[in-house]
Amino acid sequence: MQLATPDGVWLIDPLALPDLTPLAPVFAGHSPVVVVHAGDNDLAHLKRRYGFAFRSIFDTSIAARFLGGKSLGLDTLIETWLGLVLPPSRQRDDWSARPLTPAQIDYAAADVRHLFALKARLTAELSASGRLAWVEEECAALAAHIVPERVVDPDAYVGVKGARELPPQGLGILRELWALRESLARAADRPPFKILSEEILLAIARAAPRDTAALATLPGVTPRVLGRWGQGLVAAVERGLALSEADLPQLPHRPRPRIPGAVSRRVEALRKWRAGATERLGLEPGLLLPNRLITQIAEAAPRTIEQLAAVEGVRRWRADTFGGEIIAALGGS
Repeated sequence: MQLATPDGVWLIDPLALPDLTPLAPVFAGHSPVVVVHAGDNDLAHLKRRYGFAFRSIFDTSIAARFLGGKSLGLDTLIETWLGLVLPPSRQRDDWSARPLTPAQIDYAAADVRHLFALKARLTAELSASGRLAWVEEECAALAAHIVPERVVDPDAYVGVKGARELPPQGLGILRELWALRESLARAADRPPFKILSEEILLAIARAAPRDTAALATLPGVTPRVLGRWGQGLVAAVERGLALSEADLPQLPHRPRPRIPGAVSRRVEALRKWRAGATERLGLEPGLLLPNRLITQIAEAAPRTIEQLAAVEGVRRWRADTFGGEIIAALGGS
Protein backbone atom coordinates (compact mmCIF):
# COMPACT_ATOMS: atom_id res chain seq x y z
CA MET A 1 0.00 0.00 0.00
CA GLN A 2 1.39 3.39 -1.02
CA LEU A 3 0.46 6.43 1.06
CA ALA A 4 1.60 10.01 0.51
CA THR A 5 1.18 13.41 2.08
CA PRO A 6 2.59 16.66 0.72
CA ASP A 7 5.60 15.97 2.97
CA GLY A 8 6.55 12.45 1.90
CA VAL A 9 5.69 8.89 0.83
CA TRP A 10 5.23 5.77 2.94
CA LEU A 11 5.10 2.20 1.66
CA ILE A 12 3.21 -0.22 3.90
CA ASP A 13 3.72 -3.95 3.41
CA PRO A 14 0.45 -5.82 4.09
CA LEU A 15 2.38 -9.12 4.14
CA ALA A 16 4.50 -7.90 7.05
CA LEU A 17 1.67 -5.94 8.68
CA PRO A 18 -1.56 -7.77 7.84
CA ASP A 19 -3.75 -5.66 10.16
CA LEU A 20 -4.29 -2.29 8.50
CA THR A 21 -7.29 -1.25 10.60
CA PRO A 22 -5.32 1.47 12.50
CA LEU A 23 -5.48 3.41 9.22
CA ALA A 24 -9.29 3.45 9.26
CA PRO A 25 -9.66 6.90 10.93
CA VAL A 26 -7.47 8.47 8.25
CA PHE A 27 -10.01 7.62 5.57
CA ALA A 28 -13.28 7.97 7.47
CA GLY A 29 -13.47 11.73 8.04
CA HIS A 30 -14.25 14.78 5.92
CA SER A 31 -10.56 15.67 6.13
CA PRO A 32 -8.13 14.89 4.69
CA VAL A 33 -9.34 14.40 1.13
CA VAL A 34 -8.01 11.04 -0.04
CA VAL A 35 -6.61 11.31 -3.57
CA VAL A 36 -6.63 8.10 -5.61
CA HIS A 37 -6.26 7.12 -9.24
CA ALA A 38 -8.82 4.66 -10.66
CA GLY A 39 -9.50 3.71 -7.07
CA ASP A 40 -12.72 1.72 -7.40
CA ASN A 41 -11.04 -1.69 -7.06
CA ASP A 42 -8.70 -0.54 -4.28
CA LEU A 43 -11.53 1.00 -2.29
CA ALA A 44 -13.73 -2.05 -2.77
CA HIS A 45 -10.96 -4.31 -1.45
CA LEU A 46 -10.30 -2.12 1.58
CA LYS A 47 -14.01 -1.86 2.37
CA ARG A 48 -14.60 -5.59 2.04
CA ARG A 49 -11.46 -6.85 3.76
CA TYR A 50 -10.88 -4.26 6.48
CA GLY A 51 -14.27 -2.61 6.85
CA PHE A 52 -12.85 0.80 5.93
CA ALA A 53 -15.27 3.67 5.35
CA PHE A 54 -14.42 6.57 3.06
CA ARG A 55 -15.85 10.08 3.25
CA SER A 56 -13.82 12.45 1.04
CA ILE A 57 -12.37 11.03 -2.18
CA PHE A 58 -10.89 12.67 -5.27
CA ASP A 59 -10.23 10.22 -8.09
CA THR A 60 -7.89 11.64 -10.73
CA SER A 61 -9.11 9.11 -13.30
CA ILE A 62 -12.72 10.27 -12.90
CA ALA A 63 -11.57 13.89 -13.07
CA ALA A 64 -9.65 13.30 -16.30
CA ARG A 65 -12.65 11.58 -17.89
CA PHE A 66 -14.76 14.67 -17.24
CA LEU A 67 -12.14 16.73 -19.02
CA GLY A 68 -12.50 14.54 -22.08
CA GLY A 69 -9.40 12.45 -21.45
CA LYS A 70 -9.09 9.34 -23.59
CA SER A 71 -5.84 7.84 -22.24
CA LEU A 72 -6.38 7.59 -18.50
CA GLY A 73 -3.28 5.78 -17.28
CA LEU A 74 -1.60 7.56 -14.40
CA ASP A 75 1.68 7.81 -16.30
CA THR A 76 -0.09 9.49 -19.23
CA LEU A 77 -1.97 11.96 -17.02
CA ILE A 78 1.16 12.95 -15.09
CA GLU A 79 3.09 13.46 -18.30
CA THR A 80 0.21 15.39 -19.92
CA TRP A 81 -0.64 17.66 -16.99
CA LEU A 82 2.64 17.90 -15.09
CA GLY A 83 5.26 17.23 -17.77
CA LEU A 84 6.86 14.47 -15.67
CA VAL A 85 7.78 10.93 -16.68
CA LEU A 86 7.22 8.09 -14.21
CA PRO A 87 9.68 5.20 -13.83
CA PRO A 88 9.14 2.21 -16.15
CA SER A 89 6.09 0.13 -15.30
CA ARG A 90 6.54 -2.83 -12.94
CA GLN A 91 2.93 -4.03 -13.15
CA ARG A 92 3.98 -7.43 -14.48
CA ASP A 93 6.29 -8.05 -11.51
CA ASP A 94 5.49 -10.60 -8.83
CA TRP A 95 4.68 -8.24 -5.97
CA SER A 96 4.26 -11.11 -3.52
CA ALA A 97 8.02 -11.79 -3.64
CA ARG A 98 10.17 -10.27 -0.91
CA PRO A 99 12.27 -8.27 -0.61
CA LEU A 100 11.08 -5.72 -3.14
CA THR A 101 13.77 -4.49 -5.50
CA PRO A 102 14.90 -0.84 -5.52
CA ALA A 103 13.20 -0.46 -8.91
CA GLN A 104 9.91 -1.74 -7.47
CA ILE A 105 10.15 0.59 -4.49
CA ASP A 106 10.87 3.55 -6.75
CA TYR A 107 7.92 2.64 -8.99
CA ALA A 108 5.54 2.20 -6.04
CA ALA A 109 6.51 5.53 -4.50
CA ALA A 110 6.23 7.39 -7.81
CA ASP A 111 2.69 6.04 -8.16
CA VAL A 112 1.47 8.37 -5.39
CA ARG A 113 4.15 11.06 -5.13
CA HIS A 114 2.59 13.37 -7.76
CA LEU A 115 -1.11 12.83 -7.04
CA PHE A 116 -1.54 16.10 -5.12
CA ALA A 117 -0.03 18.18 -7.90
CA LEU A 118 -2.15 16.30 -10.45
CA LYS A 119 -5.28 16.93 -8.38
CA ALA A 120 -4.52 20.65 -8.27
CA ARG A 121 -4.13 20.88 -12.06
CA LEU A 122 -7.25 18.83 -12.78
CA THR A 123 -9.29 20.79 -10.21
CA ALA A 124 -8.32 24.08 -11.83
CA GLU A 125 -9.36 22.81 -15.27
CA LEU A 126 -12.61 21.39 -13.95
CA SER A 127 -13.45 24.69 -12.24
CA ALA A 128 -12.79 26.59 -15.46
CA SER A 129 -15.05 24.23 -17.43
CA GLY A 130 -17.84 24.25 -14.83
CA ARG A 131 -17.56 20.51 -14.23
CA LEU A 132 -15.92 20.37 -10.81
CA ALA A 133 -19.25 19.76 -9.04
CA TRP A 134 -19.91 16.85 -11.43
CA VAL A 135 -16.66 15.17 -10.42
CA GLU A 136 -17.20 15.87 -6.73
CA GLU A 137 -20.59 14.15 -6.85
CA GLU A 138 -19.19 11.13 -8.71
CA CYS A 139 -16.33 10.87 -6.21
CA ALA A 140 -18.77 11.12 -3.29
CA ALA A 141 -20.76 8.25 -4.81
CA LEU A 142 -17.57 6.20 -5.13
CA ALA A 143 -16.74 6.84 -1.48
CA ALA A 144 -20.24 5.93 -0.30
CA HIS A 145 -20.66 2.85 -2.51
CA ILE A 146 -21.47 -0.21 -0.43
CA VAL A 147 -19.49 -3.23 -1.57
CA PRO A 148 -21.53 -6.44 -1.40
CA GLU A 149 -19.96 -9.68 -0.32
CA ARG A 150 -18.86 -11.84 -3.22
CA VAL A 151 -21.52 -14.37 -4.18
CA VAL A 152 -20.27 -17.56 -5.76
CA ASP A 153 -22.09 -18.15 -9.03
CA PRO A 154 -21.75 -21.81 -10.04
CA ASP A 155 -22.48 -20.89 -13.67
CA ALA A 156 -20.02 -17.98 -13.86
CA TYR A 157 -17.76 -19.91 -16.23
CA VAL A 158 -20.48 -19.71 -18.89
CA GLY A 159 -19.82 -15.97 -19.06
CA VAL A 160 -16.32 -16.51 -20.48
CA LYS A 161 -16.22 -15.08 -23.99
CA GLY A 162 -16.36 -18.06 -26.36
CA ALA A 163 -17.66 -20.53 -23.77
CA ARG A 164 -20.98 -20.99 -25.56
CA GLU A 165 -19.17 -22.18 -28.69
CA LEU A 166 -17.51 -25.07 -26.81
CA PRO A 167 -18.82 -28.63 -27.18
CA PRO A 168 -20.30 -30.16 -24.00
CA GLN A 169 -17.02 -31.89 -23.10
CA GLY A 170 -15.10 -28.63 -23.54
CA LEU A 171 -17.62 -26.85 -21.38
CA GLY A 172 -17.12 -29.47 -18.69
CA ILE A 173 -13.36 -28.91 -18.82
CA LEU A 174 -13.88 -25.15 -18.58
CA ARG A 175 -16.04 -25.64 -15.48
CA GLU A 176 -13.26 -27.66 -13.83
CA LEU A 177 -10.63 -25.08 -14.81
CA TRP A 178 -12.81 -22.25 -13.48
CA ALA A 179 -13.24 -24.02 -10.13
CA LEU A 180 -9.48 -24.61 -9.94
CA ARG A 181 -8.74 -20.94 -10.61
CA GLU A 182 -11.21 -19.87 -7.90
CA SER A 183 -9.54 -22.11 -5.32
CA LEU A 184 -6.06 -20.91 -6.32
CA ALA A 185 -7.18 -17.28 -6.07
CA ARG A 186 -8.63 -17.79 -2.60
CA ALA A 187 -5.49 -19.57 -1.42
CA ALA A 188 -3.27 -16.78 -2.77
CA ASP A 189 -5.68 -14.01 -1.72
CA ARG A 190 -5.51 -12.56 -5.23
CA PRO A 191 -8.13 -11.69 -7.85
CA PRO A 192 -8.79 -14.72 -10.09
CA PHE A 193 -7.78 -12.85 -13.25
CA LYS A 194 -4.31 -12.37 -11.76
CA ILE A 195 -3.93 -16.13 -11.46
CA LEU A 196 -5.01 -17.08 -14.99
CA SER A 197 -6.84 -15.06 -17.62
CA GLU A 198 -10.13 -16.22 -19.08
CA GLU A 199 -8.43 -16.44 -22.48
CA ILE A 200 -6.00 -19.04 -21.13
CA LEU A 201 -8.82 -21.04 -19.53
CA LEU A 202 -10.71 -21.08 -22.82
CA ALA A 203 -7.62 -22.10 -24.80
CA ILE A 204 -7.02 -25.03 -22.44
CA ALA A 205 -10.68 -26.08 -22.59
CA ARG A 206 -10.53 -26.08 -26.40
CA ALA A 207 -7.26 -28.01 -26.66
CA ALA A 208 -7.83 -30.40 -23.73
CA PRO A 209 -4.09 -31.13 -23.21
CA ARG A 210 -3.46 -34.47 -21.48
CA ASP A 211 0.03 -33.63 -20.20
CA THR A 212 2.18 -30.64 -19.36
CA ALA A 213 4.12 -30.92 -22.63
CA ALA A 214 0.92 -30.34 -24.62
CA LEU A 215 -0.16 -27.66 -22.14
CA ALA A 216 3.10 -25.77 -22.69
CA THR A 217 2.33 -25.30 -26.38
CA LEU A 218 -0.77 -23.21 -25.73
CA PRO A 219 -0.68 -19.40 -25.97
CA GLY A 220 -0.39 -17.71 -22.59
CA VAL A 221 0.94 -20.78 -20.80
CA THR A 222 4.27 -19.32 -19.73
CA PRO A 223 6.99 -21.25 -17.91
CA ARG A 224 5.77 -19.54 -14.72
CA VAL A 225 2.19 -20.77 -15.27
CA LEU A 226 3.46 -24.24 -16.14
CA GLY A 227 5.73 -24.42 -13.11
CA ARG A 228 3.14 -23.21 -10.62
CA TRP A 229 -0.08 -24.78 -11.86
CA GLY A 230 0.72 -27.09 -14.76
CA GLN A 231 -0.07 -30.35 -12.96
CA GLY A 232 -3.25 -28.90 -11.48
CA LEU A 233 -4.44 -27.67 -14.87
CA VAL A 234 -3.83 -31.05 -16.50
CA ALA A 235 -5.68 -32.75 -13.63
CA ALA A 236 -8.63 -30.38 -14.16
CA VAL A 237 -8.66 -31.30 -17.85
CA GLU A 238 -8.72 -34.99 -16.93
CA ARG A 239 -11.63 -34.44 -14.55
CA GLY A 240 -13.55 -32.71 -17.33
CA LEU A 241 -12.82 -35.48 -19.81
CA ALA A 242 -13.94 -38.11 -17.28
CA LEU A 243 -17.42 -36.61 -16.89
CA SER A 244 -20.24 -38.84 -18.01
CA GLU A 245 -22.75 -37.51 -20.49
CA ALA A 246 -25.27 -37.04 -17.70
CA ASP A 247 -22.80 -34.95 -15.70
CA LEU A 248 -21.79 -32.63 -18.52
CA PRO A 249 -22.94 -29.04 -17.99
CA GLN A 250 -25.93 -27.72 -19.85
CA LEU A 251 -25.97 -24.13 -20.99
CA PRO A 252 -28.59 -22.23 -18.99
CA HIS A 253 -31.34 -20.83 -21.16
CA ARG A 254 -31.55 -17.07 -20.93
CA PRO A 255 -34.63 -15.77 -22.66
CA ARG A 256 -34.26 -12.28 -24.00
CA PRO A 257 -36.48 -9.90 -22.05
CA ARG A 258 -39.30 -8.38 -24.02
CA ILE A 259 -39.14 -4.60 -24.06
CA PRO A 260 -42.44 -2.77 -24.53
CA GLY A 261 -42.59 -0.63 -27.65
CA ALA A 262 -42.96 2.63 -25.71
CA VAL A 263 -39.84 1.87 -23.64
CA SER A 264 -37.91 0.95 -26.78
CA ARG A 265 -38.84 4.27 -28.39
CA ARG A 266 -37.69 6.17 -25.31
CA VAL A 267 -34.40 4.25 -25.33
CA GLU A 268 -33.78 5.28 -28.94
CA ALA A 269 -34.69 8.89 -28.15
CA LEU A 270 -32.22 8.97 -25.25
CA ARG A 271 -29.48 7.43 -27.37
CA LYS A 272 -30.07 10.02 -30.07
CA TRP A 273 -29.87 12.82 -27.50
CA ARG A 274 -26.70 11.31 -26.00
CA ALA A 275 -25.00 11.10 -29.40
CA GLY A 276 -25.50 14.80 -29.97
CA ALA A 277 -24.57 15.79 -26.42
CA THR A 278 -21.37 13.77 -26.32
CA GLU A 279 -20.19 15.32 -29.58
CA ARG A 280 -21.04 18.78 -28.28
CA LEU A 281 -19.30 18.29 -24.92
CA GLY A 282 -16.40 16.05 -25.93
CA LEU A 283 -17.27 13.41 -23.34
CA GLU A 284 -17.56 9.63 -23.59
CA PRO A 285 -21.15 8.43 -24.12
CA GLY A 286 -20.86 6.03 -21.20
CA LEU A 287 -19.80 8.85 -18.91
CA LEU A 288 -22.51 11.27 -19.90
CA LEU A 289 -25.34 8.72 -19.79
CA PRO A 290 -24.44 5.03 -19.36
CA ASN A 291 -26.60 2.42 -21.09
CA ARG A 292 -27.76 1.23 -17.69
CA LEU A 293 -29.21 4.66 -16.96
CA ILE A 294 -30.75 4.95 -20.42
CA THR A 295 -32.74 1.78 -19.74
CA GLN A 296 -33.76 2.88 -16.25
CA ILE A 297 -34.84 6.32 -17.41
CA ALA A 298 -36.76 4.87 -20.36
CA GLU A 299 -38.60 2.52 -18.03
CA ALA A 300 -39.33 5.24 -15.46
CA ALA A 301 -40.50 7.72 -18.14
CA PRO A 302 -39.99 10.83 -15.96
CA ARG A 303 -41.97 13.92 -16.90
CA THR A 304 -40.15 16.41 -14.68
CA ILE A 305 -36.56 17.08 -13.69
CA GLU A 306 -37.28 16.04 -10.12
CA GLN A 307 -38.69 12.72 -11.31
CA LEU A 308 -35.59 12.28 -13.43
CA ALA A 309 -33.34 13.03 -10.46
CA ALA A 310 -35.17 10.36 -8.46
CA VAL A 311 -34.08 7.61 -10.86
CA GLU A 312 -31.33 5.68 -9.10
CA GLY A 313 -27.87 6.63 -10.33
CA VAL A 314 -28.86 9.69 -12.34
CA ARG A 315 -27.03 12.02 -9.95
CA ARG A 316 -27.92 15.63 -9.33
CA TRP A 317 -25.41 17.01 -11.84
CA ARG A 318 -27.09 15.20 -14.72
CA ALA A 319 -30.55 16.32 -13.69
CA ASP A 320 -29.55 19.94 -13.10
CA THR A 321 -27.40 20.31 -16.22
CA PHE A 322 -29.20 18.16 -18.77
CA GLY A 323 -32.57 17.44 -17.19
CA GLY A 324 -34.49 19.79 -19.47
CA GLU A 325 -32.90 18.34 -22.58
CA ILE A 326 -33.55 14.76 -21.45
CA ILE A 327 -37.18 15.45 -20.60
CA ALA A 328 -37.63 17.15 -23.96
CA ALA A 329 -36.10 14.15 -25.74
CA LEU A 330 -38.48 11.82 -23.93
CA GLY A 331 -41.41 14.05 -24.75
CA GLY A 332 -40.84 13.53 -28.44
CA SER A 333 -40.68 9.75 -28.24
